[in-house]
Amino acid sequence: MTTARIDEQTESLVIAGTGSKPSEATLAGPRARVSARITGGGKTWKATFPLRLARWGGPELPLPSGAYELDIDGADLSGVASDSQLLPGLRISLKGAHVDIAPPLDPIHETGEGQSALEERYVAQPGGDENAVFFESFYGQSAGCNPRAIDRELAARAPGVTRYWSVVDLSVPVPDGAIAVVEGSPEWWRARGAARLLIVNDWLRRRFARKAGQRVVQTWHGTPLKRLALHRPGFDPRRMAAVVKESRRWDVLLAQNLYAERILKKAYAFFGKPIWTDGYPRNDALLTGDGAATRKALGIGPEESVLLYAPTWRDDRSEIVDFVDPQLLAEQADAVVLVRGHSRTLRPGKDHTGARVIDVTGFPDTTQLLLAADALITDYSSVMFDFSVTGKPMFFLVPDLEHYRGQLRGFYFDLAERAPGPLVGSQDELVAAVLDDSVPGRFAERYAAWQRQFNGHDDGHAAERVVSRILDLGYISAGR
Repeated sequence: MTTARIDEQTESLVIAGTGSKPSEATLAGPRARVSARITGGGKTWKATFPLRLARWGGPELPLPSGAYELDIDGADLSGVASDSQLLPGLRISLKGAHVDIAPPLDPIHETGEGQSALEERYVAQPGGDENAVFFESFYGQSAGCNPRAIDRELAARAPGVTRYWSVVDLSVPVPDGAIAVVEGSPEWWRARGAARLLIVNDWLRRRFARKAGQRVVQTWHGTPLKRLALHRPGFDPRRMAAVVKESRRWDVLLAQNLYAERILKKAYAFFGKPIWTDGYPRNDALLTGDGAATRKALGIGPEESVLLYAPTWRDDRSEIVDFVDPQLLAEQADAVVLVRGHSRTLRPGKDHTGARVIDVTGFPDTTQLLLAADALITDYSSVMFDFSVTGKPMFFLVPDLEHYRGQLRGFYFDLAERAPGPLVGSQDELVAAVLDDSVPGRFAERYAAWQRQFNGHDDGHAAERVVSRILDLGYISAGR
């Protein structure tokens, strides 16, 4: 006989059974995995699974929300079940070997009726009167990118400002001193309406009701190679209307360079409002930091070679592309391979595993990974415009180039003519290029031209400039 209970005091899932003591017990989700502490022996045993986890050397936080599989060696789990139970950091329910972990929302608030009530209250509240910033990065899936860099500068220069971070669940680590608010919770709706300033790097989504005196700074999340918004292939009037509606919510748009300023202005019909072409705050650390701490957190030795594989997402698939066998690449290149899926592939799919392979799709800060890597392997991702700040080698694995360029998205310029590194069509070609010591020299002129066009404002002071504008314009007050 096997039973289950959720221990609220220790925030753990406890499975108890009779018979032989299991040798192993795991709770595995797509982006996290924990092992149980197994006690007992003889006639009875107990497996205790922690529902909190410290990842990448960071703080101990609740497990990411999602579907988990419970596996206890030799135990029959078919009759095990528990009702949904709300804990301080998550909500958990169990049926057989299937465990569902959800954000810590009261069930009454999670229903359509409950969310409608919260939204109506949000729309009706005056708001915009708290000296606070509401941050959101990649729809709350991380607390990184440009908003994080602005947060850090703001915390140093205006410590009296309250900083809220929108998160999908409490597994997302937020910057020191910030307040995490779970999307859809009463606290989230209240903070979103009360803050005088919203700083986001993607669409606001949900219903947005601007409050008197409230401002929105849209940092965006990359210089574009692939066509965006109004420039995407195909005529879709609904998409066009949605793009214009969204961009009208923004008061300011941030651009990394003049090229991005021109593209983003037209792609989002962002006319008559300021664009701050100040460089990208997230790239400041590429000039002022190093990757030693990140390598240590990932368990990588200082002398090991590190390849970062970071492809973009595809409109016709939900998971990361499978153009690379990471473990084989690690063997062929004699390197540690970091696999970094796009933010849109964070929830779908699962982590890659293998010898000398580390899936860092859930790692909170891409910039730190760029610092830790010796070379970048990408395709059409805007990460190319950030990594070039480092001057380290780049390789472009593009077996679907014609399909992506001609049918799926299209480009703003010919990557083959201007790329600061070789374009390759297979893993074998990629390995040959990575092991070719002549590559940096052959692409040196292209690389320098690329940096002149795209990285001229990435001087380590972008966050400082952006925060100075925010304070000078009175979007928030440096004092309480």
